[in-house]
Amino acid sequence: MNLDPMPLSRQQALRLVEGAYLAATTGLIWLALYYLPIGGALLRLAVPLPLTLLQLRRGGHSGAEGLLLAVLLLTALMGPVRGLLLLFPYGLLALWLGWSWYRGLSWWLSWGIGAMLGTCGFLVRIVVLSLLIGENLWLVINRGGAGLLERLVALFDLPMAPDMTQVQLMVLALVVMQQVIYVLSLHALAFWIFPRLRSPIPEPPQLLYGFVAFDPI
Repeated sequence: MNLDPMPLSRQQALRLVEGAYLAATTGLIWLALYYLPIGGALLRLAVPLPLTLLQLRRGGHSGAEGLLLAVLLLTALMGPVRGLLLLFPYGLLALWLGWSWYRGLSWWLSWGIGAMLGTCGFLVRIVVLSLLIGENLWLVINRGGAGLLERLVALFDLPMAPDMTQVQLMVLALVVMQQVIYVLSLHALAFWIFPRLRSPIPEPPQLLYGFVAFDPI
């Protein structure tokens, strides 16, 4: 009886190798985001892109496998909490954007749902980190938001005294705005870079084309 494993086809071998390399790239970017003192903003933009590229090139199954591999790798290197935090929001964003671009969905849909996923992921991170350090980080953020709102009231001489509800609404609005800008930046980078890797994404709406279409290098 022949028990030798069946040889892999070329496509299967490419899928395994690309998945391993792009998952490892995601892990390296995540490690750099935690431990390097500079480049945090650029690294945050880079975190979802390798797994999104994997899904565009090899399909949703490969994207999910790559994300699982990256989480397992980071769990082994950094512990279960920091490893799992990759999912919120970066891993979920990578899966969503890869899935929507692979199927050619409109930017309005991929951008809107992506911003919602990013907002929910940010709030999950706040809850988890608050439990880890034993302090309510949402209250810390609200205190900073209250200071900002008070300065705005004083600057424009507004006849109002901000209460806690107004502060929390302003902080939530800032979080949503941050995620809207972040997800749009991911779209712009992918639209610029991925065609050079033979993995183009859908064309942006005409209204956004002038904001995201960069001149080629």
